[in-house]
Amino acid sequence: MTDARLRRGRGSLAVSFFVQGVTFALLVTRIPAIQDRYGISDGLLPAFLAAVPILAGVASVVTEKVVARVGPAVVLRWTQPFVLLALLAVGMGDALWQAALALGLFGLAVGALDASMNMLGVSLQRAYGRSIMLGFHASYSFGGIAGASLAWVGAHWHLSLFVSYLPVVAVLLPVAFVGSRWYVAGGAGPVAEETGENKGSGVAFKLLLPLCLVMSFAYIGDSTVSNWSAKYLQDVLGSSEELATVPYNAYMVTTLLGRAVGDFGVRRFGAGTVVRAGAVLAALGFACVAVAPGAWAGIAGFTVLGLGLSVIVPQTFAAAGRLFPGASDAAVARLNVFNYVGFLVGSPLVGALGDAWSYRGAMLVPMVLVLVTVVYATSFGSREARYGGGHERPRTVDVG
Repeated sequence: MTDARLRRGRGSLAVSFFVQGVTFALLVTRIPAIQDRYGISDGLLPAFLAAVPILAGVASVVTEKVVARVGPAVVLRWTQPFVLLALLAVGMGDALWQAALALGLFGLAVGALDASMNMLGVSLQRAYGRSIMLGFHASYSFGGIAGASLAWVGAHWHLSLFVSYLPVVAVLLPVAFVGSRWYVAGGAGPVAEETGENKGSGVAFKLLLPLCLVMSFAYIGDSTVSNWSAKYLQDVLGSSEELATVPYNAYMVTTLLGRAVGDFGVRRFGAGTVVRAGAVLAALGFACVAVAPGAWAGIAGFTVLGLGLSVIVPQTFAAAGRLFPGASDAAVARLNVFNYVGFLVGSPLVGALGDAWSYRGAMLVPMVLVLVTVVYATSFGSREARYGGGHERPRTVDVG
C-alpha cells in the first residue's frame, strides 16, 4: 500500500513538473507577441521581464513560512491552477496595467509553485532512498519542448495570445487539479536519520551558500543560452535567421536526455561525480561556442551545454534537502531564490560584456562560473552517504 501511494505520488508530481514546463515555455517564447499586444517599448520590456523573477523570489521566501503551516502539497495544489489562469490573463488584456498585473501575479505564483514542487520532489527522493529528482526535471524539460512547440504553432498560424493559450489551459487545468489528489510527501527515512548534525535544526546559510552559488551559476549559464544563443549564432557566427533558432532547441533536447538518464548515473557513480562531469561538460560547451569557427560548431557547443547543465539544478535541490534533513522545505525555498538570481544576472551580464568587449569573450564568463561548480561538488556528498546503498524502505506521510 505504501509503495503504491509512493508511485502515485511520484507520477502526479511528474505531471505537475510537465504542466509547469508547458506553461513557462508558452510565456517566454511568446514575449515578442506580448510586447506587441500591449505596446511595451524596448526600454520598458526589461523592467517587465525582471519583475517576474523578482516577485518569484519573494514568493519563494514567503512559501517557506506557508508550508510550515499547511505543507508543500497544499501550496502546489492551489498555485498551479493559479499559474495557468495567470498565463491566460496575460493573453486577455490590452492595457499596460493589465500586462503588469497579470505578469506580477504569474511571477508570485511561479515562485510558490517552483518552491513547493521541488520540496515534494526532495521529500519523495528521500522516501525512495535513491535518486529520482532528475526524472521530475526531465518531465519539466519535456513540457518545455511541448510548450515551445505549441507556441510555434500559435505564431505560425498568427493566433492571438488568448486563442493560443485557451485550449492549453482548458486541458491542463483539470489535469493538474485532479492529479494533485495523489501528492504525497516522503517521511524522514533512514537517510535523514544518518545525516547527522543538522537534523531538526534550522538552515545555516553558511552551509547552504555553496549550493546557492552552484544554483546561481547554473542559471546564469541557462539564461545565457535562452537569451543569447540565437543572437550569437546570427550576429557572431553568421548564420541565417532560420538556423539561429536551432541551438536552443538542441539545448532543450539534450537537457531532456541528460535528465532522463541522469538518475541512473547518480545511483551508479554518486551525485558528486555526476555534478562534476556535468560542470566540465557545460564548461566545454561554452568553450566550443566561444571559439566556434562557424554556425554548426556553435550549435554543437550549445548541444553539449544542455547535456552538462541538465544534471546540476535537480541535484542541487536534492543536496539541500539532504544537507538539512530536519528543515528540507526551508532549505529548498531559500535555495530556489538563487534560481531567480542567476536568471536576473545572466542575461544582462552577457549583454553588457558583449557590448563592451565581445560576445565570444562574454561566453567565457559563464564558462568559468559553471566550472567553479567542480570546487563545490563535495557539497553534494557521496552516494553511500545519501542513499544508504540504495536499499532503504520507502516511507510516506499523508498530505491530504
